[in-house]
Amino acid sequence: MAVELLLLLLLCGSTLSEVQPLHKPPPGTLDFGFVPVKTYDTNTYHEPGPIGILFRLVHAFLYLVQPNSFPQDLIKKLAQQTFGNVQDDYQKPENVVLTLQAIYYEIGFIVSAALGLLFVLLLPLVGLCFCMCRCCDNCGGEMHQRHKKNADCRRGCFATFLFVASLIISIGVLCAYAANQHLTSQVRGAKNLVHSNFKDLRIFLNDTPGQIDYLVSQYNTTKNKALSDLNNVGPLLGSRVQERFAKEVRPALDAALMMAGAIRETKEALENVSVSVEVLQEGTERLHANLTNVKIHLSNTLSDSACSAAQAASTCNIIRNSLNQLNINANFSGLPGVSTQLAKVNDVLKIDLSSLVQKGYAAFNDTPDLVLNQTRNILSDIKNLLDLIGSNITSFTKLLPVQKVLADLTIYLTQSEAYVQDYFPVVEQYDFYRWLGCLTLCCMVILILVFYCLGLLCGTCGYDKHASPTTRGCISNTGGNFLMAGVGFSFLFSWVLMIIVVITFVTGGNVEKLVCEPYEDRTLFKVLDTPYLLNQHWRSYLSAIVLKNPDINLTFEKVYSDCKENKGIYTTLHLENLFNINEFLNISMYTEDVSLKIEHINVNLSNIVLLDEIGKRNILDFSSSGIDGINFAAYLTEINKSVTKVDLLSFANDLEARADQLPKGALENALKGHANSIRMIHNQQVVPLEQAMSTLNQSIRLLQRTSSEFMIKVKNVISAVDAAQLLISNDASLVIIQETKKYMDMIIGYFEQYVEWVKESITMEVAACKPIANVIDTAVDIFLCSYVIDSVNTFWFGLGGCSIFLIPAIICAVKLSKYYRRMDTEDVYDDSVEQW
Repeated sequence: MAVELLLLLLLCGSTLSEVQPLHKPPPGTLDFGFVPVKTYDTNTYHEPGPIGILFRLVHAFLYLVQPNSFPQDLIKKLAQQTFGNVQDDYQKPENVVLTLQAIYYEIGFIVSAALGLLFVLLLPLVGLCFCMCRCCDNCGGEMHQRHKKNADCRRGCFATFLFVASLIISIGVLCAYAANQHLTSQVRGAKNLVHSNFKDLRIFLNDTPGQIDYLVSQYNTTKNKALSDLNNVGPLLGSRVQERFAKEVRPALDAALMMAGAIRETKEALENVSVSVEVLQEGTERLHANLTNVKIHLSNTLSDSACSAAQAASTCNIIRNSLNQLNINANFSGLPGVSTQLAKVNDVLKIDLSSLVQKGYAAFNDTPDLVLNQTRNILSDIKNLLDLIGSNITSFTKLLPVQKVLADLTIYLTQSEAYVQDYFPVVEQYDFYRWLGCLTLCCMVILILVFYCLGLLCGTCGYDKHASPTTRGCISNTGGNFLMAGVGFSFLFSWVLMIIVVITFVTGGNVEKLVCEPYEDRTLFKVLDTPYLLNQHWRSYLSAIVLKNPDINLTFEKVYSDCKENKGIYTTLHLENLFNINEFLNISMYTEDVSLKIEHINVNLSNIVLLDEIGKRNILDFSSSGIDGINFAAYLTEINKSVTKVDLLSFANDLEARADQLPKGALENALKGHANSIRMIHNQQVVPLEQAMSTLNQSIRLLQRTSSEFMIKVKNVISAVDAAQLLISNDASLVIIQETKKYMDMIIGYFEQYVEWVKESITMEVAACKPIANVIDTAVDIFLCSYVIDSVNTFWFGLGGCSIFLIPAIICAVKLSKYYRRMDTEDVYDDSVEQW
């Protein structure tokens, strides 16, 4: 039945250790969530409470009795040794050696048990002899007491010793009673513990199918992710192919696009040059005429008779000498025109190079769509294959006898729980009988203590030191009788108590040393894992039972440790050796099919044209436009000159300043009028000419820079475009194969990730066998060792202490009773030794 439960784990065959991942590239991480796991209720940690102090004390005593470590090798040899029925078998040397080793290990228990048996045999015999002796008026039976000088001291010492012995016996009986009560309370409370274990086992059975269903359902996560990537094959695979070529293609297209911009800039510069030269030529002619008129008018003014005066003559001469500065400086009439170059550039611009380059961009950027369109049929086949895998998993799930196995195990568990519940009252009843018997033993000791205590109380309270032995009071005499009654019951009960102590001591002590302690440090499992120990034909007993193969290394210790760590039962029991379900569910086979389908992807990029021949011809035509033939030196020579030989504003200001030096009159006013005319010429004619010269300067310098790098740039652009186009034409197949391999690895990686997740889940979470370890811990560690053995050992420890201290109590009680009881005769003061 237990083996059938393991069939529940068949769905996880893809997690077998022999399934190796086919591809190593790390795929995108998938989120499979968490396997549904419920919390188990059973707590295998037991805290005994205050009585734990007594338990530790008993453990320390047992260590004194038996300090030897667990005889692992001896137990193995004894278990493997077969003793026959012939007496000679026991006399074989190896058997004798084993016997001596066992005796050596048990020597502490043997000596202690021998002393206990000696106590059982001698104490009743001594009691019988003591009674017979007292019946003959010996051994203190004679009701006669001799006077002694130290009688009070002896009486006090005997009373003190008896009180101390009674106190120790009281402590011992309390320990025994506490152990008895603890065992009963724990047995009654064990019902909840047993119920908790059955509940955990039921959770274990009920949740395992749900966990497996969850693992199977998470295949949809893998499939959906794979389908999503397949649906996005254009952006994923196409973009990867595109990025591989982008390092060469995009710079080439960018350079071609920049060339188109350079052509437009060149046209604008040529137009600016043509317009600026025309403006400058017309402007300088007009400026020359105006400056000539100004000079004529100034000459006429300076010819006035006022300039002949002594005060104005020098000033007028200075002004007259400066008139030759009023001339134009730059001559633009001789500059060559650029109409021919402009006409050629306009012819080049009739073809829109930018549009052609944008077509190349568009063709290259359409690579993802191109990949998508050319892989539709193959992707459809892959999607059908993924659906087939999911259908096979679902159909295989239905073929497993999960419900039948669950039903059978549930019935078995229910019957077991019902059996425990039915017989638990019987256990409680027998425990009540045990409790009653142990209580009776405690009552025997308590009865003896009662007599001793009453004897001490009555004897001490009723004793009159002035009364003679024959005249002692009734209370004192009653105290003595109580003490002797306690002595009598001590002889009657002590051997019975010691028999119980010896039996429980030997049994409980050996169980503690040979079962509980080695179970705690797991040495006991190592003994059970000894090859050929439990069955001489099986190397591994557990693997022979579970896996039907005794040669597989499946140990009790490893199984218990794994279950203790709450690992999955599939890994714990090495079920891969029992169920090779790779034949039923082999995802690696499906991944190979997916790989073959993906490898058939063949994308044709021959339709991608980055720049056609028209565009290339257009760039070459631009290179022959004649820009490099422009006489830039002539332009720059005139541009670097000023419009006029003198700054007209400065000349006007100087003229006005010299007019102020003249006497007030018509001459002064006339000169100031000429200064204003010069300023007006500057503002209206010189300033526009300077702006036109600035525009001409910028355009000429732009054309000069363009012409200097012109041929190199054209060659580089054509070479880059041709190289990129050649790369697409020649290397496209190789790049597509490489990127398709990466794309395939990514898709297959999802399945590998699913396999690894299932493997980890089934190892750590699915069918976690913690309840099995809890059942073993509950049965051995908690119930047997903590509940029963610790309580039994504490019981014999307390009861044994009582039995041992009964001996000094008997002696002290007999001696003390002589001082409390009323004597028939008395003697004079005598210093001699008292005789019994």
